[in-house]
Amino acid sequence: MDWILTCKALILGIVEGLTEFLPVSSTGHLIIAGSVLKFNGEYAKTFDVVIQFGAILAVCWEFRRKIGDVVSGLPARADARRFALNVIVATIPAVVLGLLFEKAIKSVLFAPVPVALALVVGGLVILWVEGRLRGGAKAHAASLVQVQPQALPPSRARVNSLDEITPLDALKVGFAQCCALIPGMSRSGSTIIGAMLFGIERRVATEFSFFLAIPVIFGATVYELHKTWHALSADWLGLFGVGFVAAFVSAFACVRWLLRFVASHDFTAFAWYRIAFGLVILLLGYNGGIGWEE
Repeated sequence: MDWILTCKALILGIVEGLTEFLPVSSTGHLIIAGSVLKFNGEYAKTFDVVIQFGAILAVCWEFRRKIGDVVSGLPARADARRFALNVIVATIPAVVLGLLFEKAIKSVLFAPVPVALALVVGGLVILWVEGRLRGGAKAHAASLVQVQPQALPPSRARVNSLDEITPLDALKVGFAQCCALIPGMSRSGSTIIGAMLFGIERRVATEFSFFLAIPVIFGATVYELHKTWHALSADWLGLFGVGFVAAFVSAFACVRWLLRFVASHDFTAFAWYRIAFGLVILLLGYNGGIGWEE
């Protein structure tokens, strides 16, 4: 096995695992990392699909009890059927638009410059949403302080558990997820921030985003592997294995960390990271640091 390629596979697997479920765009980071590491071509595209599959398996393992509870409860429990329906409803818009515009998106937007611009724009959107939510929460809290001086600022969220999400809420989040078809916008960022904007509490929005990732990424994996099966080679199985394991382990750690993080933090830090990273990519690109033609 080529140790240089192995190191590249390890790095890309870690990049995928750490960015897939954060609002920073895993696709964008993989495009940039692949360009910097000169890890491109047909094999690289198949490799990206494999490591993405490793990342989503980490979510399946983390939420295995909830998934098992929903699946086993489908025949008899209304709440299980409602949750499954919500996931399906939220998945449909991105699937339909993705199939319709796949070729156009890949031919125009899968490059560092569009990704960098999307990172910056997405960061500005997060700052706007977080500012809007903070302003509303302060105003709401101030109105209650007159009656209850000791009251803590209450949450403005309308939906405070996964079971409270309605099919209409799910459809709204599904349309927000369509923004992720633009490389650099981030699937998790689009769904989490969109859900929060529609009145879903931060942690609930984050967990719902994880569950939405399962059908989307599983479906994309099957679809992409069907198209690129000819690129699968025994010579690359070792590299695929390294990337797969790296993505699984790093994604598992990232999911657990993010759930703890959102309990007491907002997403402002991620917004500033996106903006800074996007500007650095643009600067490097225009100074020849990244080969845009790739």
